[in-house]
Amino acid sequence: MRPDSPNRKPDSSATDAQDPALLALLALGWILADGARADRLLALTGMDADTLRASVGEPQVLAAVLGFLADHEPDLIACAQAIDTSPAALIAAQERLIR
Repeated sequence: MRPDSPNRKPDSSATDAQDPALLALLALGWILADGARADRLLALTGMDADTLRASVGEPQVLAAVLGFLADHEPDLIACAQAIDTSPAALIAAQERLIR
């Protein structure tokens, strides 16, 4: 699903060094693809759809998206698999975004 590697899996070092904002945006796309999961994201973060749209590029919003996944391990693992990265890379991206 990652746009930079349609026909091959990246090596883990390339994935771990991935831009945290890009990983968060890929994760957000995965979350929003499922209506129930998207509703849960909005409910747990306190955002509405308009707020999310308006602030999607802000580091704290992107970190909240990754925090949402970190708080539910099955989604964290499923998302990581779907976007060809590791759960650890998503957690590291969240940490870089909140610095």
